[in-house]
Amino acid sequence: MVPVHEKILANQRFHELVARRNRFSVTLSLIVLAVYIGFVSVAVFNPALFSAPFLGTSAWCVGLIAGFCIQAFAFVMTGIYTLRANGQFDRLAREAIRGGQA
Repeated sequence: MVPVHEKILANQRFHELVARRNRFSVTLSLIVLAVYIGFVSVAVFNPALFSAPFLGTSAWCVGLIAGFCIQAFAFVMTGIYTLRANGQFDRLAREAIRGGQA
C-alpha cells in the first residue's frame, strides 16, 4: 500500500496547487513590498512631504494618513489572500487529497 503523502506528492493537481499558491503569494508579497519601499523612500528622500498638513490646514499630516493607508492596504491584501486560499486553494487541496477525482 502506497502511503497517502506519496500519492499526494505524485498528484498533478497538488503540483498545480503549489505552483498557483506560490505564484499568487509572491505576487502579493512583491506588491506589499513595493508599497512599503515607496513609503520609506518618501520618508528618506522627501521627509518634508510627510510633515505637510493633510488637506491644507488640517492638524493631521500626510505621513500619518499615509501610515494609516498602508495599514489598511496590508489588511486588504491579507483578506484577498485569505479569500483565495479558502476558495480556490482549498478546493485544489481537497482534489489532490482525493487523488485528483473531482
